[in-house]
Amino acid sequence: MKKILSIFFVCFALVFSSSAFANKIGVVYDSGGKFDKSFNELAFKTAERVKNELGWGMVEFEASNNTQIEQGMRKIADRGASLIVAMGFAQADAVAAVAPDYPDTNFVAVDVCWVDDPANNIYQACYKEHEGSFLVGMIAAMASESGTIGFVGGMDIPLIRKFQGGYEQGALYVNPDINIMANMTGSTPEAWNNPTKGAELTKAQIDGGADVVYQAAGGTGIGVLQAAADAGIMGIGVDTNQNWMHPGNMLTSMLKRLDLTIFEQAEKTAAGTFESGIHILGLAEGMVGYATEDGMVTSEMEAAVAAAAADIVSGAMEVADWSQE
Repeated sequence: MKKILSIFFVCFALVFSSSAFANKIGVVYDSGGKFDKSFNELAFKTAERVKNELGWGMVEFEASNNTQIEQGMRKIADRGASLIVAMGFAQADAVAAVAPDYPDTNFVAVDVCWVDDPANNIYQACYKEHEGSFLVGMIAAMASESGTIGFVGGMDIPLIRKFQGGYEQGALYVNPDINIMANMTGSTPEAWNNPTKGAELTKAQIDGGADVVYQAAGGTGIGVLQAAADAGIMGIGVDTNQNWMHPGNMLTSMLKRLDLTIFEQAEKTAAGTFESGIHILGLAEGMVGYATEDGMVTSEMEAAVAAAAADIVSGAMEVADWSQE
């Protein structure tokens, strides 16, 4: 009897261990680095959530340069990933090349919404960052005492112009006379991971009178927010809630809910209801917004922002997309 029971438990353990990782999530991080406290780290934490809550396995690839992305993506697919998350516009070509070769693997391409998808296995997610940035621009203008606010972007590309454009429009909506200082960190991928340069740009804006600075700069943004906190002014985070980084100096953070996108498509992959296609996600879909937890947003600011957000969702007000200009 003991022998029979032992055989039973061994068989049960084998079945359980294989079924526990029947699905795997793979993440290919962009050049900002896995622990950028923003875009990439949000994907990592979401993959961890998928692992813990859905019982999936997890595989990752962090490229040191963009030429390694396709190779890394193929390695993850070969390791049996059910869903691969490609982080950032720079992975568009890799996703387009790899996805048709792995028709039984699903892909979420973040900030990509233009590639061909012959295998119908790519969820292409682009976000209306300009809408969320409009809201934090309003908050910045309402919070500013000097009448000057700042913006520091990462790589000078159309995507980051969306953040800048929305921010400036929101600030001007509140105060048509506000002064806005804006800088991009650089024109190469290294601009995503240069906190020293981010701090230098922020200090220059502070010297110019800025008392609120919004960063959309990946790992570079760590330096932006640190410089703002060191100078005793207010910072605005991006992508995820970064208010915890400098309590008392973080006004708010613009939220880009790629975490919801990834987790939802993991659930749908498991259920066999994965959605391929192009998806443009903004305020109406609840996929951009701003954070209040651990921030400095007042009830008066919230009320004003809620009214503007309702007008944007209804179509009564339109926020221009500077990536198209």
